[in-house]
Amino acid sequence: MHPDACISSGCPFVYAYEAWGHTFMGCLQKIFDVEIDLDLLEAAARTREGFGAVKARRAPLPMCRTEISACYEHRLDGAGCRNPEFHEVLESRPTFRVFARPE
Repeated sequence: MHPDACISSGCPFVYAYEAWGHTFMGCLQKIFDVEIDLDLLEAAARTREGFGAVKARRAPLPMCRTEISACYEHRLDGAGCRNPEFHEVLESRPTFRVFARPE
């Protein structure tokens, strides 16, 4: 998912807000669920590498610019790159725990 493409294409689901002296942008449809500092996104977009992609959290809309990055290239087959364990994670219980250590 390419957030800079969302802005340049004028996607109607892009939102922005100001907080702590910065402007942050995100997606109302939660295709990606991070909020990005707009100044950092624009600065990175001006470089040769660009800002890059963020992980899509749900199926992209038809107007979304997306790409698939291979993560299990040794598992390539006719269907392409895929993670066969993707649907094995149980959503009924947390997959990790966070422990706070008060100082």
